[in-house]
Amino acid sequence: MEQSEKIIIYQVFTRLFGNEEVRNAYNGSLQENGCGKMAGFTNQALNEIKKLGATHIWYTGVIAHASQTDYSAYNIPRNHPAVIKGKAGSPYAIRDYYDIDPDLAVDVNRRMEEFELLVKRSHDNGLKVIIDFVPNHVARQYHSYAKPDGVKDLGEDDDSSKAFDVNNNFYYIPGTSLGGEIDFYDEQAGMYEEQPAKATGNNRFDAYPNKNDWYETVKLNYGVDYMRNTGNHFSPVPDTWYKMRDILLFWAAKGIDGFRCDMAEMVPCEFWGWAIPQVKEQHPELIFIAEVYNPNEYRNYIFNGHFDYLYDKVGLYDTLRAVTCGYGSATAITNCWQSVDDIQPHMLNFLENHDEQRIASDFFAGDARKALPALLVSACMNTNPMMIYFGQELGERGMDSEGFSGRDGRTTIFDYWSVDTIRRWSNHGRYNLHLLNDKEKELRSFYQHVLNLCREEKAISHGAFFDLMYANKGNWLMNEHRQYVFIRKYENEVLLVLVNFDNMPVHLSVNIPYHAFEYLQIPEYKTVQVTDLLSGKAETISFASDKPVAVDLPEWGGKILKMTI
Repeated sequence: MEQSEKIIIYQVFTRLFGNEEVRNAYNGSLQENGCGKMAGFTNQALNEIKKLGATHIWYTGVIAHASQTDYSAYNIPRNHPAVIKGKAGSPYAIRDYYDIDPDLAVDVNRRMEEFELLVKRSHDNGLKVIIDFVPNHVARQYHSYAKPDGVKDLGEDDDSSKAFDVNNNFYYIPGTSLGGEIDFYDEQAGMYEEQPAKATGNNRFDAYPNKNDWYETVKLNYGVDYMRNTGNHFSPVPDTWYKMRDILLFWAAKGIDGFRCDMAEMVPCEFWGWAIPQVKEQHPELIFIAEVYNPNEYRNYIFNGHFDYLYDKVGLYDTLRAVTCGYGSATAITNCWQSVDDIQPHMLNFLENHDEQRIASDFFAGDARKALPALLVSACMNTNPMMIYFGQELGERGMDSEGFSGRDGRTTIFDYWSVDTIRRWSNHGRYNLHLLNDKEKELRSFYQHVLNLCREEKAISHGAFFDLMYANKGNWLMNEHRQYVFIRKYENEVLLVLVNFDNMPVHLSVNIPYHAFEYLQIPEYKTVQVTDLLSGKAETISFASDKPVAVDLPEWGGKILKMTI
């Protein structure tokens, strides 16, 4: 899989991005708190995101999902509030796979046209477009009103008297009504009734979900008989496979450039291996990103499922978080790349996304600057894609208590809200730095510099990687637990990357083994002039196997020393 440049994804929670409303009432309605629109992604906004270093923009939550807002005037039936999380609802409880969420449209009747214009505007500003595909579950009241003529709805031909049937789209619990500890009663809407009950999205195959379950969703049936444990029924191809493939093709035809596939490992790998090649046959440039958390399944989903990229969550993300917070050793970073070395180009690196706590929150680092060393490692250690979450580059803290989403260090995906740092950066659509404080400006400048280096420096985007940690084990002139060092090389350009996770400046001496020079085919130099790509300053170092490299590093930072050989 050859890529022309290093992919940098800017994930944005679409509903929150352009919202200028400052009231932010707790658990507020759309009328009270406002909502960002697709039209808010102006040429100015998209150009600034591109300048930040992004190659792709992931518009999270654009497909129509269950919400408590009444759009019945637009022939969109109301959803029962008891089976919706938050006033705005979860973007992962899809209510119509063939529709755009009405919250995001200036003119609800033209919402699909507004989306198509958003795709065009993104492309015009040099950004490729990624959207979510949510294959494992749908909203409890799923019904497509926007589906093309001739398309059968999910569940339309199901035999609900059967717990499992290979051509049922849902799993049923015959003879039971949905119950459990969830209060399915609403004063205005009355009792939500589901008879027979359907299985809940997080593989809950009974009628009694609890508050920790994905109770607002129902599980889709891909031919796996979880109920009676009779195994997989993939031949003939289950009905759900055809329906979901057609949904992928529908959105691919809109000119998007990729799908981020939610909880892809909860869907049989065999489905992906069947569907992705068919979609790529018509849209060969399309990329597929899998949210997969089980390392034992990584190679299966790449080689048999045909995914282009997988989340590197339980490896690199968890490790860098531990090192940043001071309870993990930088030596563990080596284990991360070694465990996925054969599939490294397929791993997607990140330090934030909508599921994770904000770096600057009290639950993570408390200060966004503490993760700048992790950014250098995550973005620069390999050629694979890097993703940031909107506001990460501004030090957004995610410490609001918005409503359904409590004060948990995450930016809400369930509520109508506006994000303080994004709102000030937007500055009423101007997208400038005037309302940002000095720390925010400095942080954004660092992100912009690093992310653009990732694209401009061939040694980062296409080069070889050599980990120097093994040669510095027990090196008393370097703290192997708080510093991490490696080399990148492409043709006649060499980068020595030195990263300091400590809260104080350090002077260290780094051993470079003879094997590194031999493996990378680099000559040794008693002295050589290098340029630090982060500061632009020149310095002279030794670069030889018999004399350590002596370098000063700032706190929570590092250097990328470039030399031409």
